[in-house]
Amino acid sequence: MDADAPTPAPTPAHLDRLVNALAVNPALPAALVRRLIARRNGLGKVAGRPDLTEDTVAEIIATDDPWLLRGLALNDRLPHRFRLVLADHRDEGVRAALARRAASAPRQVLERLVGDPHPTVREYLAQQDATPPDLRARLAADPEPAVRAALAKYWTQAPETVRRILLTDPEAAVRAAACSTYYARLPHPVPPADLLPALLADPVTRAGAVVHAVLDTHLLRRLADDPDSAVRAELARHPDLPPAVREALADDPALSVRVKVFARPDTPEHLRARIHAQVAFAHAAAEPALDADDETFLRWVEDTAASTELRTLGLAWVTDDPLPHVDSPYVAFRACAALSTALPADAVARLLRDEEETVRLTMAHTAPHLVDPATAEDIERRYRPRADKFTFWWDKAQVLTFPPQTLRRFATDPVPRLRSLAPRDPGLPAHLAEQLARDPEERVRLAVAPHRNLPLPALLDLLADPSPRVAQAAAASPFLPVEHMERLLTRAGL
Repeated sequence: MDADAPTPAPTPAHLDRLVNALAVNPALPAALVRRLIARRNGLGKVAGRPDLTEDTVAEIIATDDPWLLRGLALNDRLPHRFRLVLADHRDEGVRAALARRAASAPRQVLERLVGDPHPTVREYLAQQDATPPDLRARLAADPEPAVRAALAKYWTQAPETVRRILLTDPEAAVRAAACSTYYARLPHPVPPADLLPALLADPVTRAGAVVHAVLDTHLLRRLADDPDSAVRAELARHPDLPPAVREALADDPALSVRVKVFARPDTPEHLRARIHAQVAFAHAAAEPALDADDETFLRWVEDTAASTELRTLGLAWVTDDPLPHVDSPYVAFRACAALSTALPADAVARLLRDEEETVRLTMAHTAPHLVDPATAEDIERRYRPRADKFTFWWDKAQVLTFPPQTLRRFATDPVPRLRSLAPRDPGLPAHLAEQLARDPEERVRLAVAPHRNLPLPALLDLLADPSPRVAQAAAASPFLPVEHMERLLTRAGL
C-alpha cells in the first residue's frame, strides 16, 4: 500500500450518531457545517454551534425546519436581529427556546414573548431570572395558572406586591407554589406576617407557612395533630418548638417527621440515636410483595425516602461548628462537617479516610489542596458510584489532580476507573493512548477517544466501536481529520 495513501476507515456501526457528534465537533469546517444543514433528523444540534456565520444562520432560517430553528433559538451567540425573526415564528417550540435563553435576548424580544399566545413560552419566561422584573411581574396576572405557579416557584425574591398576588391566587396550585417547602431558587421567601393566618388555614399552603408561624398553645396543638405528615414535619423544624412537642414528634407515625426531629440542633443525643436506629431498621425492611395493598406500598416508599433523607441532610449548624461532628456516628453529620473550610488538617485527614464514600468525596471537594497524592489515589481507587449514595457527580467533577507520571502509571492499572483517568494527561504517550483505545472497558475507550495523542488508526477504529457513546466521542474529536469528516457525511448522504 502507498505510504501516503489515506488511512482506511472501518465501517461505522452508528452512522446517525456519528453525524450528530460531527455537528458539535469544534473543528468542523464551515463548508461541512453547511452540508449538515440539509439534515432533517439531527435534532438541530448543528444550529447550536458557536461559530455560525450570519450567512449560515440565514440559511438555517430559510430551511424553516422546526428542530434546526429550535437549536438556533437556544444558541447564545445568535445575533439579535435573528432573534427578532424567530420571536414571530409560528412554532411555539421555537419561541419557547428563545424564552429559555432570556439572558442573551434583547428586551424587544422578551416584550414580545411575555404576551405570547402559547402558555409554555410564557412559563419558560417566568422561570428565567434574566427576564426584566417589570416584564416578569406582568406574569403574576397571567390567565394560565401554570405560568403563575412557575413564577411563584422560581421568582422567590419577587417584590412583595407580586408575592401577595401569588399567595392569594384563586388557584390552589398557584398558592401552593407560592407558599411551599420547596422552591427552585434560593433564598426561600418569607410570607408577609398578615397573610400567615390565612396561609395556615389553607391546606395547600399550611406546610409552607408553618416554619414562619408564631406558635401559641392552640396553634401548636392544631399543627401537631394535622393529618398531613408534611405539616407535622415542618412543625418539627420550627426553631421555637417546645421540648415536649419535640419529644412527641419523635414518635410520630411518619418517619419523615422523626427525621426532622433527628436533624434539630437541640435534640438530645439519646433521642437522636433512637430515631436513627428506627429509620435504619425501616430501611432494612424488604420491599412489599407485588400484591401488597396501596397503603403498605406507599408507607414503604415514604420510609425509604426518609432513610435517604437521613443520610443526605444539609445541616448548616453542623457545617458552622464542624469539629464536634467529625467523628459523629451519623453519615450526614460527618458529610456536613466535611463542607466546612475551617477544619484543622488532622480533621480533614480523618474525613478523607472516612468509611463512607460520600464523606470522603465531600471533604475532597471542599479541600482538594489538602489531599496528598496517596490519599487522592485511594479515593479514586475506592470510588464506586451507586444510586443510593448520590455520588455520580464525582465522575465528571475532576476534583483531584495527579502528576503526569501517576496518570501514565494508571494507564496500565488493573482497575478500569484508574485507567479511564490516564487520558487526563495531555502529554499521554501515543502508545499508551493506543493501548487504552483497545481497552475492554467502555469507560476507558470513551475517555481516550478525544485525546490529542491518539494515533489516527486507533481513532478511526473507535468510529466503528460497538458502543455508541465511544463512537460519538471519536466523531466529536477535534483531532479527526477533515477528510474523514467528509467521508462520514458522504456516507450519510449529505
